[in-house]
Amino acid sequence: MKLLLDTHIWLWSQLEPSRLTKRVASALIKPTNELWLSPISIWETLLLTDRGRLRIKGDPVQWVSTALEKVPMNEASLTHEVARTSRRVWVPHEDPADRFLAATADVYGLVLVTGDENLLRGKGFRTLANA
Repeated sequence: MKLLLDTHIWLWSQLEPSRLTKRVASALIKPTNELWLSPISIWETLLLTDRGRLRIKGDPVQWVSTALEKVPMNEASLTHEVARTSRRVWVPHEDPADRFLAATADVYGLVLVTGDENLLRGKGFRTLANA
């Protein structure tokens, strides 16, 4: 299975693995699964640290680099097709980051791993619930 990690799932897998359900934790370590991350998640992580909503030790940019070295992820690039698809998928709010993640899952044929109820209620993309 090809799994696109929502930002909070990626952060929890690095900082608070106990917040992951057994099903999601197992999926993330299963050797036959591919792990994918959108640049949107990197952007969100850095934004959260800038705003003081996420505290990590040291330089946030270096932390991201180290985290990606520790657990390599396939990069789900933000493309023109993803941008167009972001207006076609349905999520019950207009959060641009969520729309881009949902569209990325659809365009790349990935399963979005999330605990976000808004994304779990969305349409036009597949999800794996951390619930």
